[in-house]
Amino acid sequence: MAKPKTQYVCNECGGVSIKWTGQCPDCKTWNSLIETIEQKSTGNNRFDSLAPSSKVQALSSFDAQDVPRFSSELTEFDRVLGGGLVPGAVILIGGDPGIGKSTLLLQSLALLSKTRSALYISGEESGAQIALRAQRLGVSDANMQFQAEIGLEAILHTLQTLKPEVAVIDSIQTIYSGELTAAPGSVSQVRECAAQLTRVAKSTGVTLIMVGHVTKDGSLAGPRVLEHIVDTVLYFEGDTQSSFRLIRAFKNRFGAVNELGVFAMTEKGLKGVSNPSAMFLSQHNAGVAGSCVMVTQEGTRPLLVEVQALVDESHAPAAKRLSVGLDQNRLAMLLAVLHRHAGVACFDQDVFINAVGGVKITEPAADLAVLLAIVSSLRNKPLPTGLVVFGEIGLAGEIRPALRGQERLKEAAKLGFTHALIPKANAPKQAIDGLIVIAVERIDEALNKLREMDA
Repeated sequence: MAKPKTQYVCNECGGVSIKWTGQCPDCKTWNSLIETIEQKSTGNNRFDSLAPSSKVQALSSFDAQDVPRFSSELTEFDRVLGGGLVPGAVILIGGDPGIGKSTLLLQSLALLSKTRSALYISGEESGAQIALRAQRLGVSDANMQFQAEIGLEAILHTLQTLKPEVAVIDSIQTIYSGELTAAPGSVSQVRECAAQLTRVAKSTGVTLIMVGHVTKDGSLAGPRVLEHIVDTVLYFEGDTQSSFRLIRAFKNRFGAVNELGVFAMTEKGLKGVSNPSAMFLSQHNAGVAGSCVMVTQEGTRPLLVEVQALVDESHAPAAKRLSVGLDQNRLAMLLAVLHRHAGVACFDQDVFINAVGGVKITEPAADLAVLLAIVSSLRNKPLPTGLVVFGEIGLAGEIRPALRGQERLKEAAKLGFTHALIPKANAPKQAIDGLIVIAVERIDEALNKLREMDA
């Protein structure tokens, strides 16, 4: 028997090379080529198009209508999805092992099965294991269908026969096609199975939710094309040692991205958190040096987050700069701005920054809160009680406005904050009840206003 020919497929972009090289010739990623068996063409095109061919039409001739949605029966899950599930949509959800992906989907399917047909397909757990989890969650009486299967052809037959309204595939890395000789979880298997499942979902109108594994750096395992095929990509975040879980949307063809859903893990499964700002704020009996509260915007939701800083004398030749939940490279830039435009030097100090609650802040509007927390820790003097801040800081020392400043201020006032230090461009035209707004243009002006408040 002739030895099968092998080829090397990039784990990032799916590019094919006839020999192994340290760097992918297509996407230039290092150590991403994986050996697979070359697939011979059978002459038949197995990759049916996701939509039938159509004639060219004027865009104005199409009837633009809102996409129909139905609730997942979990409010926070609906928020991340952009308002609910869409018929025919394909959703990919990833996260660390044990974070709660299967628990969330089992809860949602159990609630949906009361009014809609639901199907749970598991390639990792048996029916007895799923039933035990359902009993623990208190949804064992759910009218949902279950199938333990990893063969793609059998799964496609089930979807086309039963035509459920919602189906869950747990997980895409365990599914394999008999037409490919590669092992389940390989680049070719994941790409082929995802494409075939997406085609069936689009043609039958089944809302398909696929669970995806993640690599050690937190990104979804498999080829990058997997994220391009699906309509929505969700990431589960949070520490497994903590009871709180965050779901963030990184891609959504039917809604806004960067939406955040907050859950609390309980004995009865995941419960939505109606007031997540309280979760991210530490409860201090008195003012603490190095603590500053900011208002960040996660999609359409303003959140109050506490930013903590610890500045200590450095005993090493090079001072340490460590940031958890914020951009570490931006921290070095902010310290240089603080020295140049406010005269506060930290070159001989170790600086540690942390966002309370495990939340990750990606927007630059956290700059002002970071610098004020650093100055507070350096001087060992707490910031005024009831103060909330936000604003981006430029290299020239100016404080730039943040998006949706009015919504941020209203959220701060609703939670009882009395003073707000914000960019001048975000100053409200009308006064907000119970909130004194202090608008500044530069970082040195902001520090002077703090001294006046302390006096």
